[in-house]
Amino acid sequence: MVLQKIFRAVIMGPPGSGKGTVSARITKSFGLKHISSGDILRANINAKTELGLLMKSCIDQGQLVPDDVMSRLILSDLRAMNQSSWLLDGFPRTVSQAEALDDAYTVDSVINLNVPFQTIKQRLTSRWIHLPSGRVYNIDFNPPKVPGFDDVTGEPLVQRDDDTPETVTRRLKAYETQTEPVLEYYRSKGVLETFSGTETNKIWPHVEAFLHKKLASVNQRIA
Repeated sequence: MVLQKIFRAVIMGPPGSGKGTVSARITKSFGLKHISSGDILRANINAKTELGLLMKSCIDQGQLVPDDVMSRLILSDLRAMNQSSWLLDGFPRTVSQAEALDDAYTVDSVINLNVPFQTIKQRLTSRWIHLPSGRVYNIDFNPPKVPGFDDVTGEPLVQRDDDTPETVTRRLKAYETQTEPVLEYYRSKGVLETFSGTETNKIWPHVEAFLHKKLASVNQRIA
């Protein structure tokens, strides 16, 4: 589908919700530019920009990057692509970030992936890694031939700290606490669209159909 009008969307969903896969499919099917706050953060830290250095010192001290710094960083990137349609991923994470975004741009749609925490927990805690090679196994759908050992070298597999059940539970609770007010903010503005399910391949057709309909109406309004 070719866009005639600029269309701007935000995608939200907890870690392990399939957000990366859905984002990639949206950008491929609808030609939106995928803007990941994590990528922008890393690029600025690596390039040692003024904001990058500021954020690195926050992260090194175990502090959250302040809202205004995060907003300045993302908005300066968005300004560089002023006439583009985009899909923003990983921002906003707080209501004040959402307000800063609203002051600069009109967000047409917020796509929220609602995957049960139990499903995500199972997905993430099933991941095991062979550290030297980076090979990733999943106990449910890509298990090693010998449980706990790499297929190629026979060396033991490990679980990332991020993927232990305790850490996953903590991350999901933190996500819920932080983003619930943001979802409420967008719900009150009438732009929130929630897609629920346990499998990305079953959620995707609904997201795709919604965007086809949404973009057709956007293009009609300017026709």
